[in-house]
Amino acid sequence: MTAGEGVVRECRELAAQAVRDWFGTTGGRGRAAADVLLLVSEVVTNALTHGGVPYELRLDGIESRLWVQVSDTSPVRPRPHGRHRADRPSGHGLYLLGQLAEAWGCVPRGSGKAVWFEVEVEPGAGRSGTGGEAPEVGPDPLRGPT
Repeated sequence: MTAGEGVVRECRELAAQAVRDWFGTTGGRGRAAADVLLLVSEVVTNALTHGGVPYELRLDGIESRLWVQVSDTSPVRPRPHGRHRADRPSGHGLYLLGQLAEAWGCVPRGSGKAVWFEVEVEPGAGRSGTGGEAPEVGPDPLRGPT
């Protein structure tokens, strides 16, 4: 994973390619694909802002679900900073995870943590939605949420 500036864009582009590869060019359009890209941006941004250094993005497509994980160097679990307020300029990441993801969580990982989420994505025409593993960005691949 690229350190510093550009890492959010890099991760969002990898996620967009995974959705196209696994769910077809007509699969994952609209809300589901937009949700995936927004949530990837939010989780990577949160890792940069609050979690230390993000060092891995992992994507797995299984049937009609896309599972995404971002690992960082901080052991501090994400938590909301009070009640969500739409008029705030920041602080929307965990609220969006709760609203848009089918499931999400945080697990310890080495001396840091991994934040993961799942989103339902319908396969497009001619695609089975069987997915597979995308190349991860960074070292030490995982085999799913633990």
